[in-house]
Amino acid sequence: MLHVDGPATIFLAVGLATLAAAVLPRLLVRAPISMPTVFLAMGALMFWLLPSLPDPSPTEHPDVAVHLTEICVIVSLMGAGLAINRPFSWRSWGTTWRLLAITMPLSMLVVGLLGWAALGLGAASAILLAAALAPTDPVLATEVQVSEPVDESGTQDDEARFALTSEAGLNDGLAFPFTYAAIAVSLSGLAPGGWLGRWLLLDVVWRLSVAVAIGFLVGWLLGRLFFSSFAERLRITEHTQGFVALAATFLAYGLTEVAEGYGFVAVFVSAVALRGTEREHEYHKVLHAFVEQIERLLTVAVIVLVGGAVVRGAFSGIGWAEVGVALAFLLVVRPLAGWLALSGGRTGPVERAVVAFFGVRGVGSLFYIAYAVQEGEFPAVDRLWGIVLLVVVGSVLIHGAAATPAMRALDRRRDRHAEAAGSSPAETPA
Repeated sequence: MLHVDGPATIFLAVGLATLAAAVLPRLLVRAPISMPTVFLAMGALMFWLLPSLPDPSPTEHPDVAVHLTEICVIVSLMGAGLAINRPFSWRSWGTTWRLLAITMPLSMLVVGLLGWAALGLGAASAILLAAALAPTDPVLATEVQVSEPVDESGTQDDEARFALTSEAGLNDGLAFPFTYAAIAVSLSGLAPGGWLGRWLLLDVVWRLSVAVAIGFLVGWLLGRLFFSSFAERLRITEHTQGFVALAATFLAYGLTEVAEGYGFVAVFVSAVALRGTEREHEYHKVLHAFVEQIERLLTVAVIVLVGGAVVRGAFSGIGWAEVGVALAFLLVVRPLAGWLALSGGRTGPVERAVVAFFGVRGVGSLFYIAYAVQEGEFPAVDRLWGIVLLVVVGSVLIHGAAATPAMRALDRRRDRHAEAAGSSPAETPA
């Protein structure tokens, strides 16, 4: 007789999800469907067919929601930073600065206004919605990002993949000041006298400065250690395998959080600094592969739970106004803000359209909403969660279906232009 209650069901579900995480990436490599889409459907099906599974609602398990998404994001940020093959410079990262300085604030401003005018949210909730939806995601956007580090001299990432990877690596942390602003408004009111000064000094200047400094220091020191002649004599890079990537992740995050900085920013900076100490060493591939496997397992857990939350009633308070705002954000606001930011930059017209459109929203947004509702006082928490989950699910479905064909078309166009110009495809605007 079959028993579908108790821990055995959970073990079965975890086993099936883990097996799928190992197999699906290879099966879906050329298919117009993403791995998160499959796991979203799998989670919905599992929690619908197996009512004995625990309630996956983030409002029922707020601590789990915060820490699971937190770990998922920081591991993904390390992988994103290690994968970037372009050396850091203010000039060569110009597309990234445009996205951070123009696209992100514009998107937040419009989302805040939509939350207030179209959805009837209060000031604190509208600011929180804008902050939570501000970051693009390094977790769910693997199809449109730099895939892995390359140890060949002179290798460059193409502009579209580089822009989407570096943007996601940095704006996941840059959304934190605005999340703190939402929390402050929820506790002290909209009048700036009660929170603005402290917010500027602590949440903007101090936390960002500390994050960049500690992140760079951790990455630089670990790079000097593992790519030194001393390390070669001891064959450290052969025996530590990928664990140093986790060491860098948790050291940078932990030290920065202790110093009251933004750990997300520090992790990405440390990854870029670690990669920059010795760009052509094959050990970077080992580090990245190790992080990627852990990231994939964590992503599966989060997305399966999102699918379960949807079928268990996460959208019960969602109406057509929320659906309209979510679609407007994904299909109009982000693409237009991205296009405006990149106009006149180094991207070609097709690259510009791809970067503008693929502002994937995902686990970072889930973290920010989970963190804020624990720290602040926001009415209608279930509705806020429903709106953010709606945007994330919409992003998984829309961007997941479009990513593979869009990137293949972009690559073909770039190859044709490079052949005609006699240049490298990665350095040819498309």
